[in-house]
Amino acid sequence: MQTLYIITGPAGVGKSTISQGLAKRSQKSALIEGDNIYHQVIGGYAQAWKPENHLKTFWKICINTIKIYLEDGFDVVFNYIISPKNIELIKSSIQNYNIKVVILLTDESTLLSRDKQRPINCQMNERCLTLLNNFKNRNYNPKNILDTSNLSIDETLNIIENENRFIL
Repeated sequence: MQTLYIITGPAGVGKSTISQGLAKRSQKSALIEGDNIYHQVIGGYAQAWKPENHLKTFWKICINTIKIYLEDGFDVVFNYIISPKNIELIKSSIQNYNIKVVILLTDESTLLSRDKQRPINCQMNERCLTLLNNFKNRNYNPKNILDTSNLSIDETLNIIENENRFIL
């Protein structure tokens, strides 16, 4: 049975790195980077945190894309900054498949260090810490949280693949 991996966490935590690693480990997989979908809008583009955003359209596209890949036999790795409410939206829309939700977190110094390794135009600096605190204060299920502060990429990937605590 195909698996949908939902990878979320604050900017700079390693969502893209871990998502790419998971996708490469599957024989038949699709990687959906939420940022890429969100940024497809050109005319009428608004940042996701602004009232005039296009998140309603974004979620329709993401959910339908995920469904198509799963139905066609692909494991899907989807990453984006996802709230508990949107995890529930995905869960209610995607049924009869394994769904693993992983909230990647790390300590502040590791987060800032990882952020500095990103291209300069992608660095978030202190905003990373704001987003980290936002994630810590949201009502995520603790079983889905993975602290990667002292984990290598391979250790993180192995935990995600092998531990059932991430299954919805």
